[in-house]
This record gives sequence, C-alpha cells and structure tokens, in this order.
Amino acid sequence: MSGYMGYMILIGAISLVSVIVSQMLKSKFKKYSKVQLRNGMSGAEIAEKMLADHGIRDVQVISTPGMLTDHYNPVNKTVNLSEGVYTQRNAAAAAVAAHEVGHAVQHAQAYSWLTMRSKMVPMLTISSSLSMWVVMGGIILMATDLLGGIGFYVAVAGLFLMGIATLFSFITLPVEYDASNRALAWLKNKNMVTPEEYKGSEDALKWAARTYLVAAIGALATLLYWALQIVAARD
Repeated sequence: MSGYMGYMILIGAISLVSVIVSQMLKSKFKKYSKVQLRNGMSGAEIAEKMLADHGIRDVQVISTPGMLTDHYNPVNKTVNLSEGVYTQRNAAAAAVAAHEVGHAVQHAQAYSWLTMRSKMVPMLTISSSLSMWVVMGGIILMATDLLGGIGFYVAVAGLFLMGIATLFSFITLPVEYDASNRALAWLKNKNMVTPEEYKGSEDALKWAARTYLVAAIGALATLLYWALQIVAARD
C-alpha cells in the first residue's frame, strides 16, 4: 500500500507540473501573440518561405481547427497549422509555423530520430491500448497462482509493451528540440524576426518543449512503478 501511495503522490506531482507547464505555455503564446511581426508575414507565409528556403516543394501548408493543434504529417506531407497560427502575424505564430516546418525538414533530410519515431507509431497504437491490461492481468495470475508461473511472463510482456510507449516519449524529445533549434536558426539567419520577436519565439518554443519532457518523465515513472509491482508480486 505504501508503494501505491508513493506512486500516486509521484503521479499527482507530475500531473500538477504538467498542468502548470501547459498553463504557462498557453500564457506565453497569448503574450507573444501580441508581439506583431515587423515583416507582416502570417504563420502560413512563414512556413511556406521556410519550406522554399530548404528546397522542399512537395509539402503543403494547410489550416487545421483548434488551438495548439499544429503538427506535421509525414504520411501526406502536410504542415498543419491551427487557425490562429495560420492567419496571424506575430512572434508566437512565427515560432509554431517554423517549428512544424522544422519537422518537414527533418523528414526531407531523413533525420534519424524522426525516422525511428515514425517506425514506432504502429507498435505504439497497440502497446498504448493493451499494456496496462496485460500487466495487471499478469499480476492477478501471479497472485492467484493460476496457470503456474505463466502470470509472470504475461506481466513482463505487458511491461515490454509499456516500455515501447515510454521509449517513444523519450525519442520524441530530441525530435522536438531539434525542430525548435532548426526553426530558431532559420528565423535568425534569414532575419525573419527582430531581436525582440526572436526572444518571444524562443521562449514560446522552450515552454512547448517542456510539455514533452514532463510527459516523458510521467511515462518513465509509470513504467518503473509497474516493474516494482511485478517484482513484489513474484516475491
């Protein structure tokens, strides 16, 4: 019970940090949405120019509903910008648009971490939905001593599936940080933003990256907890 309580406290703390980071991210984007770009370009125009500057002509920039729903889709090669980012002409929109194009550049240059993450997506779909149930089923089998020692192997199989999702979370980190670095380097080197606008774009992307960091830590904490539960059930 103490182990469970410790886990709940840890997960609660991570969830609290996640909420704080998420709120800070929204606050930062709201703040830098008021810093209008001197060049007057919209997020869509920023994205299209960055694609052109990198010689990428087979990627389309489109608008997608929602807020902070921006993403790059490697399957159909589209940079999907939320409605606000697509049309607005501010430091936050420039940062997000350039970041998503950073993923398109990674794809075009076969960036190893992005390639690895893309290959894991099919496995992630299965592991995310089944892992917890398989682990718990294995532990129950171990506790009731049904089917002999098979329960332990079932639990370990579930833990392996959970490990795939955890690994995916950590592989996502270099992918996201690299995309931000590419975005900021391009914005600066091409003089797309003023020093003040650049600081806003940089700060916004730092907080966006922290959401992925918190998610990865949470996934690792969950994996370790269930690993300890399996060990305890075996003893």
